[in-house]
Amino acid sequence: MPHYIWQQKNWPAFRWDAQALLTAVGKCRIQQGRLLGIVSSLGITQSKEAQAELVVEEAVTTSAIEGENLSPISVRSSVARQLGLPTAGMPIDRSAEGLVSVLLDAAGNFDAPLAADRLHSWHAALFPTGYSGLHKIRVGRWRGDAPMRIVSGPIGREHVHYEAPPAQQVSGEMKRFIAWWNEDRKNMDGIIFAAVAHFWFVVIHPYEDGNGRIARALTDMAIARDDRQPFRYYSLSSQIMKDRKEYYAALELCSTGNGDITPWLAWFFGCFERAIDNSEEKLAIVLDKARFWQKHAHEPLSERQRKVINRLLDSGRGRFEGGLTTRKYVALAGVSRATAFREIEQLLDLGILVRRSGGGRSVSYELKWEDA
Repeated sequence: MPHYIWQQKNWPAFRWDAQALLTAVGKCRIQQGRLLGIVSSLGITQSKEAQAELVVEEAVTTSAIEGENLSPISVRSSVARQLGLPTAGMPIDRSAEGLVSVLLDAAGNFDAPLAADRLHSWHAALFPTGYSGLHKIRVGRWRGDAPMRIVSGPIGREHVHYEAPPAQQVSGEMKRFIAWWNEDRKNMDGIIFAAVAHFWFVVIHPYEDGNGRIARALTDMAIARDDRQPFRYYSLSSQIMKDRKEYYAALELCSTGNGDITPWLAWFFGCFERAIDNSEEKLAIVLDKARFWQKHAHEPLSERQRKVINRLLDSGRGRFEGGLTTRKYVALAGVSRATAFREIEQLLDLGILVRRSGGGRSVSYELKWEDA
């Protein structure tokens, strides 16, 4: 008797209870429209700074789901470099560079056809050394002959949660998936399409590693194509990270089922709605940052000064605990105390910084927000 969904005779004829999901899809659309309306009214849809902050969050969290901890500073450096933003003094991390390039390509080129070569290039970007941890893997190619299983428990008493189709089927499975992706789907809701694509790709599990990250990049690409926005103002990966136990449970339930993926779709729609709900705090910082740089876009600032200002902005309206001091400026910018003092004075003259009231003998500063 077939155990996994891909062993069913009608695979991959997914089905779901559309009536049961109607309310959930409607809630997603309301939330999506509300958020896009807010963003549009604020006039920052083309802001590279806004885009940068959300790509950083997406990159850090999509890696964390797989147990890989990327440095937010390194990720921010990669995002800034690839978007043409100032990067003075920021480190380079090849893994961060590769992941950021995948995320930017997926969402930024959402209308470009999907192809095996494109997916392979994403995979190669995720593993620039050819290793996953200490293990050498097949990079930029479908997986090899070893069974692809998701297991838990100690050696000898493993519990197999899922086993993907055998390697000899992967090429054919992916041809079918890619053809479906590139079809004209006028009658399928875009959020449903994103959910089905995510599930289908995970079921195939075509690579030796990195399947989750690529599945989430494909999800971003599908949603970008649906709402015609080249980047998200919310992070699905962040929400999946919060709900990862339920995420894996929903995937396991439907991947061992009979083709009815209603439970997966219901979970996905709930995750989508929660991601938008929980975006408000992050979005506030992003919007503040975008508005601030719009106001000061033409100021004659050095890359060092921009770096320090961005660190202030990241703290939420630029309020470091204790404020920005000359000593903190020296540490952040990597300059001498004299240079720090001179550059702070310039920021004061430009109306970007103001002296904080109080604080005793130690002078400190914060960003000026009036009319920003």
